[in-house]
Amino acid sequence: MGGAPGAAAAGAPQGALGGIVGRTLTAARHGPLGVVLRVAAMAAAAVGAALVHRLDDPGVLCPLRALTGVPCPVCGGTTVFIEFGGGRPAQAALANPVVLVGAVAVAVAPLGLGRRWWALQPKTRAWMLGTALVGSELWQLARFGVLRV
Repeated sequence: MGGAPGAAAAGAPQGALGGIVGRTLTAARHGPLGVVLRVAAMAAAAVGAALVHRLDDPGVLCPLRALTGVPCPVCGGTTVFIEFGGGRPAQAALANPVVLVGAVAVAVAPLGLGRRWWALQPKTRAWMLGTALVGSELWQLARFGVLRV
């Protein structure tokens, strides 16, 4: 008990299930297999979210929108996965294109996109994220009728 933090986890035998999970997580970081594993996990989450939503619609999940009526830049993120899981990709893209692009970027990151992202200067990454969030917020404000276009 008095060892270094994390020492028990790092040196402990993993067992069969732990070994499988460890190898799967390692594979999800690299190459085409990583893309397949990430897309499979996202698809399973999307189908699960669509089923839960079909059984019991929880209503508005965004705390900012629930309190103020104003959507946040990632409003529609859950809707993206619910619509994809329900087999409606066009509605998913309309819910929040920025979240959709982000999900695709996470899925293909093992092919080298992730390394390219982290190779950018921090200021460049901040500007790119800021621009995406401002664009997303404008999209959401127009989508919910707060901003008239």
